[in-house]
Amino acid sequence: METVSLDLNLLRTFLAVYRSGSFTGAARLLGLSQPTVTTQMRALERQTGRELFERLPRGVTPTPVADELAARVAAPLDELAAVAGPTPPAGTGAEPVHLAGPAELLCTMVLPALAPLVAEGVRLRVATGLTDPLLDELRAGRHDLVIATTRPRGRTLHAVALTDEEFVLVAAPVWAERLTDRLHATGSEGREPGAQGAFDPAVLQDVPLLTYAEDLPITRRYWRHVFGRRLSRTAAVTVPDLRGVLTAVAAGAGFGVLPRYLCQDLLESGALVALLEPEDPPINTGFLVQRPGASDNPDVARVRALLLRAARDW
Repeated sequence: METVSLDLNLLRTFLAVYRSGSFTGAARLLGLSQPTVTTQMRALERQTGRELFERLPRGVTPTPVADELAARVAAPLDELAAVAGPTPPAGTGAEPVHLAGPAELLCTMVLPALAPLVAEGVRLRVATGLTDPLLDELRAGRHDLVIATTRPRGRTLHAVALTDEEFVLVAAPVWAERLTDRLHATGSEGREPGAQGAFDPAVLQDVPLLTYAEDLPITRRYWRHVFGRRLSRTAAVTVPDLRGVLTAVAAGAGFGVLPRYLCQDLLESGALVALLEPEDPPINTGFLVQRPGASDNPDVARVRALLLRAARDW
């Protein structure tokens, strides 16, 4: 890129657009109007003589020129913002930390882990939802941190592995006993729920399946990974919250595939039975995601650091 003298305010706006993925998101982050952001980006493109963003029906995507410019200016602008940023008046606390992710993980593991910070005065605003919409909202500045079930694509977000969740095939004891009888009826000794390499999924064919969504995402993945075959089933019950699936399975409604962290207590108490304990269980990695650069809110870094420490024991 040709060396030119670029306006610092225009570069700040450029970096906000680059990281948020839209003029609207950048305007929200900077406290500007969307037309002002658009005007500033046109001015910067005139100064550089190059197109920086490709306009899309929803948002923008950076050109290679923008990638190069962001790589040059991001670190210096972040350092400048950290030095020149506003200092909260004495006696006032930081802004709330906006955290989002899957409802089950947030309620079961994350919020208990963050309790010490809350007791010290950190404020949280927690939202739940699916990963893709939450990442879009993160780019737009609506959240500070998002726990994602997949690694985000692109360069506008920074992700670090947080925790691995293991999936378990479970049912209530009443169903486990029936399945044991069915397996023994095939004439194969030792075939019973939990026995490694000895579970025939065909015995589940008429057992009601309880799952998170109609397309059976978790259960289909389990079948492919463990049994090496496609799952051909329809759900008896769908609940868009795995805690609902858990309670229904524990009550004897049927079987399901659940994260181990969510059902560990019931497995230990005997209220649930793991129908199979494969040597190589399906595992999904969760990521802690934020926009690159330093946040004006010091509590964001505190929440992030505590989550990374706590997740080692999840």
